[in-house]
This record gives sequence, structure tokens and C-alpha cells, in this order.
Amino acid sequence: MKIFKIDHLFFHCNFQMSLALLCSVAADIISTVEFNSTGELLATGDKGGRVVVFQREQESKNQPHRRGEYNVYSTFQSHEPEFDYLKSLEIEEKINKIRWLPQQNAAYFLLSTNDKTVKLWKISERDKRPEGYNLKDEDGRIRDPATITTLRVPVVRPMDLMVEATPRRVFSNAHTYHINSISVNSDYETFMSTDDLRINLWNLEITNRSFNIVDIKPANMEELTEVITAAEFHPHQCNTFVYSSSKGSIRLCDMRASALCDNHSKFFEEPEDPSNRSFFSEIISSISDVKFSHSGRYLMTRDYLTVKVWDLNMESQPLETYQVHDYLRSKLCSLYENDCIFDKFECVWNGSDSVIMTGSYNNFFRMFDRNTKRDVTLEASRENSKPRAILKPRKVCVGGKRRKDEISVDSLDFSKKILHTAWHPYENIIAVAATNNLYIFQDKVN
Repeated sequence: MKIFKIDHLFFHCNFQMSLALLCSVAADIISTVEFNSTGELLATGDKGGRVVVFQREQESKNQPHRRGEYNVYSTFQSHEPEFDYLKSLEIEEKINKIRWLPQQNAAYFLLSTNDKTVKLWKISERDKRPEGYNLKDEDGRIRDPATITTLRVPVVRPMDLMVEATPRRVFSNAHTYHINSISVNSDYETFMSTDDLRINLWNLEITNRSFNIVDIKPANMEELTEVITAAEFHPHQCNTFVYSSSKGSIRLCDMRASALCDNHSKFFEEPEDPSNRSFFSEIISSISDVKFSHSGRYLMTRDYLTVKVWDLNMESQPLETYQVHDYLRSKLCSLYENDCIFDKFECVWNGSDSVIMTGSYNNFFRMFDRNTKRDVTLEASRENSKPRAILKPRKVCVGGKRRKDEISVDSLDFSKKILHTAWHPYENIIAVAATNNLYIFQDKVN
């Protein structure tokens, strides 16, 4: 494991790479990335069930305008591999999603989930320890009461700072199928966990029961035509949530209307163009991620080839459609054969909802400015990164003559993919997970 720092320039802002965390073990492949609500902490989960939390350095007194960089704050094992003896199935330890809870006191809380179990973790600091116990000696061994002749007053002494991660709640035994997403409600009392066919609502204080709010499982499984792919609560309305499906549709539900939200309030789906119909149409229309904008007015969805922005007041068609890698349309057959066509890319908003970001192949990630309609392709890679180097926009050439600075679509590396990204809630700082490498880019300070 190695950490190095590089300077970069990207998009219409000056950015520098503040951290690149490099790993080479299969278990270290990053499976989720998430900033907390203030952006001071960044958590990553990996296939080995570990959670690594990075903390942003405080601004230096000598250089008050220098932005803090992110350093490792805490590392802990969140999930272990398990075995379901009733179904003879192995349950992977891989972290599917991490969601932070708003900070209420000095400690931090986050939810992490694998395929079956959600856990609530408390991350706290300790820099003092009590000494002078009456019933214990300094090594912690119990003393013989007969030898205690004097009464000591315990004192608190300073110690080296220690960051502790402790599991506070375990929410389990509620999902038959694999959990694909979790979302914390704006009331900060409840959260939901989603699998392929059901969505469950939990109270953060109650672990032994949950409430099923969506169930799309048919009586006969042979009649199953779609599955749930992602779900998220509205950022401000605690009664509203959306979930997306493998058929490319989004359903907005209101928990005030009915206890079981099988009947949606709004249904968002773009009519298919019959001229573009192909064998792969249904696969590439499956939505892999859905996100509310910070304002709560818009929805963003990611399918295999595009990112779409929807207005909550217009169900008939998306407000904006951005082509992520349309040059792959001619490669769908080979992408189907190597299973890449089933990759689930995520998408994120910037703090002001004006720019959106999502990943692609060859360690490329795409950014789209909604105001100027400009877009750019950037690469998160250490091979072409040198100190103080400029991160140049990349272009993919489709057939014909290839310019010097372009890369041919035939030479793209589909094993290098950026599925998981995160954007700081207020500042131009992004985290990009390139398979088993984490890159953090931030505004470059002149």
C-alpha cells in the first residue's frame, strides 16, 4: 500500500490530486464510496468487508488558505463471510453500500451493508484514560479485597489519541434476496434497505423487526419480469421515496397514501424508440443508480449508456439526457459475452446540482455541466500521472483516423472501470474509486 500526491487540472475548475490510495489485493477492490454530510469524512467499503474512513486535515495556521487533505482516520472490519445453512449459500463479506448519519455529538455514525445484514457503527475518539482503580491493579487484574487497605480516588490522564469503531446495532434476517441499497430518511429516525424484490423500513433503535413497504414478488416466480435495482429517500420529505427497476422505470411512492407502497404516486419512464430496438435494449435500459438532487426537485438515473435528469413534475420523459459512452453501442455483443454489460455504474451530483459525474471504462469518468452543456472525459490513472502534471481531457476515437491525443475504442481496457464515485456536499472535491485504487481530487489552491 502506498500513498502519493499529484497535482492536476480538470474541467472548468483547477483541481489537484490530494490522495491516491493504491492496493493490489482482490479483497481491496472498492465497492462503495461516501462522504459524510459535512464532507469532513470519507468512507470506502471493499470486497473484503473492510471500511476505511478518511478525515480531512484542519486548515494550517501558517497557511490558512490551504485546503486540508484527506488522511486515513480509521480502518475496521465491518462484515465477515457467513454461511446460510438453510439455503446452503455463502454470504459474501463485500460492503455493498455505506450511508452516514448526521453528526449529533462528538461521535460519528454510519450504516454499512453486505448482501444480507445492515450494521450501525459508532466511530469515536479517546485521548484520556482513567487510572487508580480500587478493585483493579494497573494491569487490569482484579485485586484481592483482603489486600485493599486504602481508598484511592481515580484520576483521568491523557493518552495517545485512539479512534475506536464499535458496532451499535445489527439489522439482520429481513431479506431473502441481496441488499442493493440503503437510504437514511430525513427524519433521521428511520432508514430503508432494498433488495431485488422488497423494500424494508427500519427504525434505527429497533433491530428485531422491520416493516415491509414495497413487495413486487409475484405469486408465481415464473411471472417475474423486473427487479428493484436501487432506492432512495427524498432529501427533505420524510414520506417520499423512489425506486428504480431493471425495466428502466422509476416509481415515486408516498408512505402517507398506504402502508404498503405497491401502488406508486408517480411513474417515470421514457418511451422506447422502436427503430433502436435490439436484443440488448432491455439490458442497457436497466437503471443501476437513482439519486435525488440536493434541492429535491430533480431525479438523476444512470443506465448502461446514459445519465438522465428527470423533473419530478414531468413523468413523460427526462428533462436532460447525457451520453456517457455512446461509442460502446457497436460493442454491445462483446460486452455481453464478457459480462461487462451487467456492470452497475453509479452517478452523483455536485453540491449545487449544476454538474453531474459518473464512471466509465478504461478508468475514465465523465462530468456534465448542466448549465453550459459542456462535458469532459477524465482519467484516474497513476500510469500517466506525474507530480504537478495536468490531468488532460481524454477523447475516444471511433473508426477513421485517430489523432495523437485520442484513444481508439478498440484499445479500451474493460477490466479498468470506475463504478463508484462521490462528490463533497459543498466543495469541488471528488472521490473516484478505480477498481482497487482510490483517487481524491480537490480544488487546486494557487
